Amino acid sequence: METQILDPNAEGYARAASLLTKGQLVAFPTETVYGLGGDACNDIAVARIFEAKDRPRFNPLIVHVDSVEAAKSYVQWTDEADRIASAFWPGPLTLVLPLRPDNGLSPLVTANLPSLAIRVPQNPVAIALLQAFGGPIAAPSANPSGKISPTTADHVRAGLSGRIAGILDGGACNVGLESTILGLVDTPMLLRPGGLPAEAAEAALGAPLAQYHAGDPMTAPGQLASHYAPGAKMRLNARNPKTGELLLGFGAVEATLNLSPSGDLTEAAANLFGHLHAMDALGPDTIAVSEIPDRGLGRAINDRLRRAAAPRP
Repeated sequence: METQILDPNAEGYARAASLLTKGQLVAFPTETVYGLGGDACNDIAVARIFEAKDRPRFNPLIVHVDSVEAAKSYVQWTDEADRIASAFWPGPLTLVLPLRPDNGLSPLVTANLPSLAIRVPQNPVAIALLQAFGGPIAAPSANPSGKISPTTADHVRAGLSGRIAGILDGGACNVGLESTILGLVDTPMLLRPGGLPAEAAEAALGAPLAQYHAGDPMTAPGQLASHYAPGAKMRLNARNPKTGELLLGFGAVEATLNLSPSGDLTEAAANLFGHLHAMDALGPDTIAVSEIPDRGLGRAINDRLRRAAAPRP
């Protein structure tokens, strides 16, 4: 199919909403990464998301809504959810909560789990699209499954052009990492580090978060061992590149590209996927990456780098 490029204006939002209503897929920007959107209540639309991405059907999707009140239509709300949502929604935070029995969503969205991953994005283009569509939009990252996440419309076009109906071009994503996912079904748990530092969530909840461990049953998106991977191999915690390698730097190092010469983790997070796309396009055998401090947003950056460097399926 021909993939339409849509501008973030009244005409573009109306066209994108029309495509979604017809069960087609539209990529759109959030503050984290570009999402591949489909009507979360339409089985055919949700199946098309999995097909376009070559995404395993057991890997659940995040549903995007435009308000806390909308979220309460689909999940069983709790006092903990109220505290954390009041502090960080709209924003780069996804909550996993028990489904309401009358939720009306396609069961494909949750991979038949009894819980739902849901969030209110902060990006004004995403909010305008949600309001124009008037319903929940299921949207994983708009890239082929397992590959580098997209932070620009060009990244989406390179990976999915011809597979989806439209791309709403809202410029570059300012956070650049997928949302942090918190599980609130039982004990509050960090299911995936992301664009909101876990320390901030713990402060809002007033308690430490339990930790999801590799090998535990999948309960949320973004938990596959191999994910976010470039075509090149990856070598982490490198000080200098070896023969055939390019260095993705951090801090005061000589590098092909540098996530943040000043060592700023917020800047590094925003640059991560864009720099990986750019370096992979140079065709190296291996991308070596400087050591990243494992604190704040560094935890999410290191999570993505470990998955990118994991053995490929």
